[in-house]
Amino acid sequence: MQTLSALWQTKLRSFLTMFGIVWGITSVILLVGLGIGFSVDQKEHLKTIGTDIAIIFGGQTGAQAGGYAAGRKIRMTIDDAVAIRDQATLIKTVSPELIRTVAEVSQWNASNRAVRGVWPQYQKFRSLTADQGRMMNTEDEATGARVIVLGADSNRQLFPGQKVIGEPLMVAGYRYTVIGVLEKKKQNGSYGSGPDNTQLFVPYSSMARDFPAAADAPPDEKHPDGVPGVLRGTLNDIVIEPVSPEQHELAVLQVQHILAERHHYDPDDKEALWIWDTLDGSKFTERIFGVMTLFFGAVAVLTLALGGIGVMNIMLVAVTERTREIGVRKALGARSGDIKRQFLVESAIITLVSGVAGLLLGVSVCIAMRFITLPDFVPHPVISPVAIIASLSTLTLITLLAGTYPALRAAKLSPMECLRTE
Repeated sequence: MQTLSALWQTKLRSFLTMFGIVWGITSVILLVGLGIGFSVDQKEHLKTIGTDIAIIFGGQTGAQAGGYAAGRKIRMTIDDAVAIRDQATLIKTVSPELIRTVAEVSQWNASNRAVRGVWPQYQKFRSLTADQGRMMNTEDEATGARVIVLGADSNRQLFPGQKVIGEPLMVAGYRYTVIGVLEKKKQNGSYGSGPDNTQLFVPYSSMARDFPAAADAPPDEKHPDGVPGVLRGTLNDIVIEPVSPEQHELAVLQVQHILAERHHYDPDDKEALWIWDTLDGSKFTERIFGVMTLFFGAVAVLTLALGGIGVMNIMLVAVTERTREIGVRKALGARSGDIKRQFLVESAIITLVSGVAGLLLGVSVCIAMRFITLPDFVPHPVISPVAIIASLSTLTLITLLAGTYPALRAAKLSPMECLRTE
C-alpha cells in the first residue's frame, strides 16, 4: 500500500514514464512483425512467378568449343524443350515459351497485348489458376486447338463486363475461343513481357503454327515460307521445374549439360545461357528482409531501453525527493534491506504493468491490422513469438537495472544525512 501510495502521489510522472515502456514493447512487437510480414509478403509474390522454377534464355558463347568460334548466339528451340523433358531425370516438368505481341479483337474492344504459347503443365508451376472457365489441357496442345485463356486485366479490356467464356476472339487474324479467365494476381515481378494479369495464354502448338516466333532473327535466317526475320522453331525461353528444392542446383546443372551438348559449347561457359532462378531470388529476398527485420528489432529494443532509462531517472528523482522520508523510516527502525525492497517494488510495478500493457497493445494492433485494407506495398504484421520473448527478456533486464541502482543508493543513505536534508 505504501508503494502504491507513493506512485499515486506522482501519478502524472509515473504515467509518462510508463508510456515510454508501453511504447517500447509495442514497437518491438510491431516493427519485428512488419519485418516478418514484408518477408512473408515477398515470398507470396515470388510464388506468383513460380514455385521453385528456373527460366532459361539463350545467350552468346564466350569461349571456343568443339571447333566452333566464340560469340555464337545460342537460340532455344522446341527440340531443346523435348530433350530436357525426355533426358533430364531431375526435372519434374518443363515447358517451352513463345511470346508474341499481336493484335487481339473482340466484338467489344481491341488490344495489342502479349500472347504466350506454352505447354499445359506450365500453368501449374507458374501458379496460374482459373477464376472463370477452365485452363488448357493436354488435348488442346495435342490437337493444336485455337483456345485462349485471358489474364484478369486482358479480360477487363477485351470483354468489359460482358460474358466471356465461349466467346470468339480474333488473335493476329485467327479466330480463337476463350475458355478461361485467370484469377487476378498480386504480382510485383515478372519476366518477358509483363505480369500475368496483362497476358493471354494459348497452347504452344497453336502459336507455333499460327504465329511462330518473334521477328528477331538475322535477315539471312528466314521462315520456310519466305517471311524474312522469322525463324520457325525458336523459343523465347524454356521454363523448368526441378523434382525438389533440395535438388534444384543439380537439376539446373543437368539441363545446362544437355543444352551444351545439343548446341556444341562448353557446359562451363556462363555466357552461353542466361538463367533466372526463382530459388536464388527467394534466398536473396529472404536475406534482405532478414537483415531488415533485425534492424527493425534493434531499433525497437533501443526504444525500449530508452524507456528503461526513464524508469531509472524517475526512481533517482524519487530517492532525492524522499530523502527525508527515508531518514525518518530508518530512524524508526527500518533496515537498509527494507528501503531497498520498497524502491525495487516501485520500479517493478512501473515496468511490469507498463510492459503487460505494451504487450497487449502491440498484439492488439497486429491483430487489428489484419482486418484493415492496406496498400499493396504495406504487409500485415505477423505476431512473432521471438519478438515477444525478446521484449519480455529486455523488460526483465530493465526492471533489474532500472530499479537496483536507485534502490541501492536509497539504502546506503544514513539517517542523520537524510534528516538534515531540507
